[in-house]
Amino acid sequence: MDFLLRLEDIRYTYPGKTVPILRNAALSLTPETRLGLTGANGGGKSTLLHIAAGLLRPETGAIWFKDAPCRHEADFAALRLRLGYLLQHAGDQLFCPTVLEDTVFGPYNQGHGRREAERIARAALERMELSHLAAVNGANLSGGEKKMAALATILAMRPDMLFLDEPTNDLDPPRREKLLHLLKEDNLPCVIISHDWDFLAETCNTFCLLQDGIIQALPTMPHHHTHIHPAGNADHVHATPVRQDTP
Repeated sequence: MDFLLRLEDIRYTYPGKTVPILRNAALSLTPETRLGLTGANGGGKSTLLHIAAGLLRPETGAIWFKDAPCRHEADFAALRLRLGYLLQHAGDQLFCPTVLEDTVFGPYNQGHGRREAERIARAALERMELSHLAAVNGANLSGGEKKMAALATILAMRPDMLFLDEPTNDLDPPRREKLLHLLKEDNLPCVIISHDWDFLAETCNTFCLLQDGIIQALPTMPHHHTHIHPAGNADHVHATPVRQDTP
């Protein structure tokens, strides 16, 4: 089987802590994998992706990118050039004077000339319906706009795979539908961290739970919903009203 990315026996403990947040964690990504990853808040999901991208180094374990071991920064730098990584807090990856400059940054650092990088960036912004924000500073955007602008910066890199950390946070329904459409259209291998069950069910074909530092496969995506009326989550019956005819 051809693996794009493999993590095995990953162990990591936060500085100042004694209990590891990840222990024996393993993850595999093939060209066909669309992995939905869920678990409790603070359970290590974002940390796992940071380790996979080389932003943190594990205490033990191994990471491979396209069957080559990632041991040094140069190895991870090569991986990150092919990885589209949407951080949980999208504003953290908007650091240039304008949204256009943020979007140019990726293609330019991939080796495209300035003119070609800008052409690619403008096309990505148009695809995300953000052309009108090209000259705006990312710090001045709304939460949903920041999320979509950050997505434009990673899609402009034409990645081989995606890491999306809580991608639907701050998105209104139209932007959420736009994101769904883009992911289905590109159909890239991905790891998506989310508590949005419906979103994962629509975008992923494999589901895992990170619990107690270990990744466990789920046979299907669990689905929960809440009725927004006084009965809430309590057991209740939807009764059909009896018609009272006027004599």
